Amino acid sequence: MVSSLPIFGADVTTNSSALPDAAQERARWSASGAAWDRWSDPMADMADRLNLPLLDACGVMPGERVLDLASGAGEPALSAAKRVGPAGHVIGIDLVPEMLAGAIRRAADFSGKKPDFAIGDMTSLPFPDEHFDRVTCRFGIMFVPDIQSCMAETLRVLNRHGKAAFMVWGPLSDNTLFSELDAAVSDIIGPDPKHSLNPLFRFEEPGSLGSLMTAAGFENVTEESLRPTARVPLDKPFWRASLDMLFAPRLASARDGSRERIEDAVRSHFSGVAVEGVCPLHLHARIIAGEAG
Repeated sequence: MVSSLPIFGADVTTNSSALPDAAQERARWSASGAAWDRWSDPMADMADRLNLPLLDACGVMPGERVLDLASGAGEPALSAAKRVGPAGHVIGIDLVPEMLAGAIRRAADFSGKKPDFAIGDMTSLPFPDEHFDRVTCRFGIMFVPDIQSCMAETLRVLNRHGKAAFMVWGPLSDNTLFSELDAAVSDIIGPDPKHSLNPLFRFEEPGSLGSLMTAAGFENVTEESLRPTARVPLDKPFWRASLDMLFAPRLASARDGSRERIEDAVRSHFSGVAVEGVCPLHLHARIIAGEAG
């Protein structure tokens, strides 16, 4: 299900009580890079179920120049490169070299005009003014402490009437994979003292990111909610990619032998929400898009 609404005001606050810690986030993604690279190809088709709505919301068209922020292992930059075609150009940046390793590897085998990838900070973009037609960011903006600088830089590099679109997560309770995995991991190794899941849901409240975009100068800011439900067989390890990618730092710090116990706990948790051997996986993401004036 997809719903949309315009964002008018700039008085909505984020749901988090504290900004993400820059050093902690850099460490998190440095530790997670290998897992994202390992799972990026097997998860590519599933990733496109989120990539394509984001590209649609951003209005990405053939021949355009696209900047993808926080590209990680190449999503949605690779999908954008297919859409813009040989007359267009896509550049993806990420703050952490370990995360971009997968994107660079995957681009080497790309058929068509390859996207370029580079290390870059979205709060200080290394590009000239009005250089891009579109800017995308899939699940990256939540981890940036200085949102105002990111928005200002995004506007600066966009052409007049260009468009940016950001994808963020809805509430943890609406995302079955995350909520059940977090509970299972915590059962075995205890609560996360760093609360590393919190930044993922920084903009869980409707309008929270859109109000910041409006305040920064974006026009015609809109928001869409994506709320699909997948139904997967309980006897398949459908959760393993998310466990490896999202919980890599916590798993790395666990005691030897904990992994098997964690996987047993994961199976138990998903058994609790399954019906007749099928597990419904609810997902809630939001796409917030706005135009440069």
